[in-house]
Amino acid sequence: MATAIGKGHHSLYANFRPCYSLPSCKNTGEYSGPEYQVVRGVVESLKIITRQANLRVAEYAFHYTKEHGRERVSAIHKANIMQKTEGLFLKGSREVAEKTSEKSCSFCCLVVSNLYGNIISDLCAGLVGGLGLTASCKIGEGGIALAEAVPGSAPDIAGKNSANPTTLLLSGVSILRHLNLHDKPDQIQNAILDTIAEGKYRTADLGVFPGFFSRSRITSAVSIMGKLM
Repeated sequence: MATAIGKGHHSLYANFRPCYSLPSCKNTGEYSGPEYQVVRGVVESLKIITRQANLRVAEYAFHYTKEHGRERVSAIHKANIMQKTEGLFLKGSREVAEKTSEKSCSFCCLVVSNLYGNIISDLCAGLVGGLGLTASCKIGEGGIALAEAVPGSAPDIAGKNSANPTTLLLSGVSILRHLNLHDKPDQIQNAILDTIAEGKYRTADLGVFPGFFSRSRITSAVSIMGKLM
């Protein structure tokens, strides 16, 4: 799925991207869309922040933190420079923090606007082995959710059977947990971790290892490891 600029499913308001180290692997905001040409050679892009959107994504961050046994939520902002837009984001985050009696401290769970979230999650992915190892799940109103690969549609490798399946498998784990189906996602995640730790089957993006395997072969290895077939 490619990124929709200035449009999309508006009931999806939070996108959580869990990021953690895997064994044997060491390797709204600006996206709202309005841009204008002021004069030839000069363009401007509008950053749109609303109180309602800010509050509900902050509330979800605190909800996720509580549900998963985390201790802190940190709001990432640039309110010292963008005092109106980022200031509104910071104010809303603090308002939710006060209601939930939580305090921001060291990084544990981060709540950020869209562009900053993409940058930070990409950086975190680089620390744990790459985008092919990270999950993504978008949360909306009424319990709606959409799990997808963090890298997006990857059209350059479409049909080549070479994409790392871990990102989709872990995203699937996230959607199952969102549905409160905990036994199967734990089994699937453990199978993924065991397959990666074994080091026998790797896709080319984890290229520091000898020998590369196709997406389907690695998926089969995960299924066998977890006795999922």
